[in-house]
Amino acid sequence: MNYDALLVLSFGGPEGPDDVRPFLENVTRGRGVPPERLDAVAEHYLHFGGVSPINRLNREIIAAVEAEFALTGVDLPVYFGNRNWHPMVEDTVAGMRDDGVRNALVFPTSAWGGYSGCRQYHEDIARARAAVGEGAPQLTKLRQYYDHPLLVDAFADAITAALHRLPADKRAGARVVFTAHSVPVSADAAAGPPSAGGHLYSRQVAEAARLCAAAAGVAEHDLVWQSRSGPPQIPWLEPDICDHLETLADSGVEAVVVCPVGFVSDHLEVIWDLDTEAVEKAAELGMAFERAGTPGDDPRFATLVRTLVQERTSGVAAARLGSEPAFGTTVDGSPCNPGCCEPPVRRRPA
Repeated sequence: MNYDALLVLSFGGPEGPDDVRPFLENVTRGRGVPPERLDAVAEHYLHFGGVSPINRLNREIIAAVEAEFALTGVDLPVYFGNRNWHPMVEDTVAGMRDDGVRNALVFPTSAWGGYSGCRQYHEDIARARAAVGEGAPQLTKLRQYYDHPLLVDAFADAITAALHRLPADKRAGARVVFTAHSVPVSADAAAGPPSAGGHLYSRQVAEAARLCAAAAGVAEHDLVWQSRSGPPQIPWLEPDICDHLETLADSGVEAVVVCPVGFVSDHLEVIWDLDTEAVEKAAELGMAFERAGTPGDDPRFATLVRTLVQERTSGVAAARLGSEPAFGTTVDGSPCNPGCCEPPVRRRPA
């Protein structure tokens, strides 16, 4: 099949103080989140001037992909759309139609399975095409890439660099801790097609952590979670990163390297939950702390995007290291397997 464009599809984020509350209302629409919770989250953004770095980081990724395409002869224009903030994906797809695009690939800035990591991107695609209506381009989402060798290598090098930034007398006993965005336990249980046994998201994250640790020569590591939200009575994947730091300190660990393996860029949940809250917790515990970088600004990430595109355009063999499945490709904007990654049941406020 011939393709004539690439759409980079992401979450979106505010780019000024006046954007923060409307953005959060977009993110939480239909979820019954109380206003006071939105106020608390808004303070995280306002701490950084009301600006999330995610749009800037995605534009930098797009510029690197465009350069990679030019260097390697991939003749596809690159477009940018978001789920929750401008440029909204509906507007971007309308612009693609007006530019004559008929059959585009979609690169999501999530490497994972699960509802929010994969299926919701299919929903974004379907919603955008429905909004555009007649003449909307066909949009084919690229596969999950949690175990791509270039992603693993970039994280491994970032872990090594972070270990070297620790004080020399702390390195030998440092603990490497991988983090990813927590999700409700029920949502993780439903992640993946029924035939895959569920829990695809947490299985993929655990596999990615194992691969990255091995590539970095790390003998032992931990996997924890961050950025949980929602009512406290609903169980989410645990332990939380800050709780785990306390556990490590109690066991005598004096230094940690935290690798945000679940994130491709240093967006707000990285710079708040790790670079702010976790750093403060480590300081409180007297623990040396270094955070490994994310791969979005590594030149290998643009190459990764190009290889995923060429799997579809040129029949290049899929580059994979992991043993867990990597789904996520369809040509009609629908989930890739029947019953896959069902949407979580939203609880309405009483």
